[in-house]
Amino acid sequence: MKKFYLFIILFCFFTYSQDNIFQDYNQLISENDYNLKMVAIDGGIFKMGNDEGEDDEMPSRNVKISSFWIGKYEITWDIFNLFLSRKIDSFQVKKNYENEINLDVDAVSGATAPYVDMSFGMGVEGYPAISMTQLTASKFCEWLSAMTGNYYRLPTEAEWEYAARSGSESLYHYGNSIDSLSKYAWYKNNSNGKYQKVGQKLPNDFGLHDMHGNVSEWTLDQYDEDGYKNVSDSLIINPFNEPVREYPRVVRGGSWMDNAEDLKSSKRIPSEKRWKRRDPQFPKSRWWHTNAQFLGFRIVRPFNKPNNVEIESYWIK
Repeated sequence: MKKFYLFIILFCFFTYSQDNIFQDYNQLISENDYNLKMVAIDGGIFKMGNDEGEDDEMPSRNVKISSFWIGKYEITWDIFNLFLSRKIDSFQVKKNYENEINLDVDAVSGATAPYVDMSFGMGVEGYPAISMTQLTASKFCEWLSAMTGNYYRLPTEAEWEYAARSGSESLYHYGNSIDSLSKYAWYKNNSNGKYQKVGQKLPNDFGLHDMHGNVSEWTLDQYDEDGYKNVSDSLIINPFNEPVREYPRVVRGGSWMDNAEDLKSSKRIPSEKRWKRRDPQFPKSRWWHTNAQFLGFRIVRPFNKPNNVEIESYWIK
């Protein structure tokens, strides 16, 4: 009997320990390595916004963020095309109590095939996926969750800025001068008129690549120009402006097409309907922003998995 109780205690301790491991890892998909590396970001308090920036960045506010994992790199075509083709769906992880998510992958909507080459000849293998709508990026997260059993979503605007700043309060994570920007970012001055392979520039202090430049990145939040002005001076915990309409939503980070000032950690960009201007479909596609050749995304996984109600609110429908 004593051995039995000892086994139960050890089993519970082992299970608890496994469930609470917080370290970097490489997420396999169907047991294959696609270089989907996730970086563990300890939660903390930071100053979000910029009191000397654009009107929609002011006033800065103190924000507390819970721990989460975030993609070391922007999602590449190599990984995104697995979602578009859906050829590996039958190899999703088996459902069990250890999974954060037990979702039938067949229940996740797939994006329709684009009418044009969405890489626009700029490169595929190792290059960031671009031109998807926020809905498409969110459905990718839902699909990846079903395939792996881990819960993935887009970052909130606050999580994104916390990760981009990596402990800094300067305009860029390394400082305020643009003189060093080319060491960390692809932008208008050095991109040669196209996006580049992920991970070639130096990472920030959290080990994340291309948080400044290469491609701009979707966040979850509805864009509100006056959103920062409508909050109190007290500490704000895990803010999230839940979307209520399709436009505008918040995009962050700046891209290969942008000037240096558009790559600031605090810079906020609202999505626009005109990003679908050249879409040949009628009505315009729900899945693609044909004109947004600068737009991609990266993913996060909260350390503390939200409840079912929160899961639904974080996955864009």
